[in-house]
Amino acid sequence: MPLAVQFYDVVVSIHVMAVIAAFGLWFAYPLLVPRGDAAAHRAQARVARIVVTPAGTLALLAGVYLASDRSYWSESWVGIPLLILIVLLGITGGYFIPRQLRLAELAEPGGAEYDALARQAARVAVVAAGLVVVAVFMMVVKP
Repeated sequence: MPLAVQFYDVVVSIHVMAVIAAFGLWFAYPLLVPRGDAAAHRAQARVARIVVTPAGTLALLAGVYLASDRSYWSESWVGIPLLILIVLLGITGGYFIPRQLRLAELAEPGGAEYDALARQAARVAVVAAGLVVVAVFMMVVKP
């Protein structure tokens, strides 16, 4: 029996892999990044620039193809995750990268400003991870 792989299925796998690459590490950051580690904060910003943003963009482009190919644009399980993906990409560039670089600057002296910003960034990261969970749920369950 010959194996038949359609282009659509290849794009689905690219889409899923891109989402994992872009947002999977966000769930591990609290365990991997010790507070007060300037190098770790700089690494988070670098990963956001060279992994999260390109992989998230690839997920977006693949998702646009998938929704267009099957005319899924009217489905809530497409629209809600699309909005979430755009928000996550915006948060990455507009919030996480600048905050991680600022945390790297503040990590050396430490203090109240570092602690407050670290707590704020952690809260935003929890919200962002929650958005990833909602998007994945919508795409898998298709309510």
